[in-house]
Amino acid sequence: MTDYSEEQRDELEALESIYPDSFTVLSENPPSFTITVTSEAGENDETVQTTLKFTYSEKYPDEAPLYEIFSQENLEDNDIIDILKLLALQAEENLGVVMIFTLVTAVQEKLNEIVDQIKTRREEEKKLKEKEAEKQLFHSIPVTTENFLCWKAKFEAELLEIKKKRIAEEEQAGKNKLSGKQLFETDHNLDTSDIQFLEDAGNNVEGGESLFQELDDLELEDVEDDPDYNPAGPGSDSED
Repeated sequence: MTDYSEEQRDELEALESIYPDSFTVLSENPPSFTITVTSEAGENDETVQTTLKFTYSEKYPDEAPLYEIFSQENLEDNDIIDILKLLALQAEENLGVVMIFTLVTAVQEKLNEIVDQIKTRREEEKKLKEKEAEKQLFHSIPVTTENFLCWKAKFEAELLEIKKKRIAEEEQAGKNKLSGKQLFETDHNLDTSDIQFLEDAGNNVEGGESLFQELDDLELEDVEDDPDYNPAGPGSDSED
């Protein structure tokens, strides 16, 4: 005769050791407890989570335990239905042996799949929104002769304003530029600059005869020694 109570006690001790932070006993008769299962972190560290409640039947493990979704986070209704179907399938396949660890492991893997599905679903939604935006961009405002001419007139008006602004800036720049006379009248330092230069130079400025060489020092060729010299040529004194 099978001692169901002993098998159940042994499994409870093993489960408490395996899941020390997520295992909670609710009652001892009948044995009832919860195990919280959390998925691996997905995109943006997002996770999904469920707390499973199990209650041993009198002849467990030859009979399936009672189970339910005690609580959940970030799960859709269809996700909960899939988890319950998975638990039913696993319980049926494991009749005759203690199975809580197997059921919890199956749910853990399912939660990881759900996180991946959420990521894929969001990527598809993003692509769909981008396509819809493109459709609206190209189809929401049909191009007609009327709205094209309206756009053209607006565009030309904007160009004209830019040209006017540029011309005004160039004219203003020309007005601000002073002539030589205006500079001389405005800057009084200019009318004394040459005098000041001479005063600062003092005796360093050379002038007079020192600027010229003595004629005797110049080496000039005698024109009569030049074989091409013609005294009767043009420009000579012998011409009348």
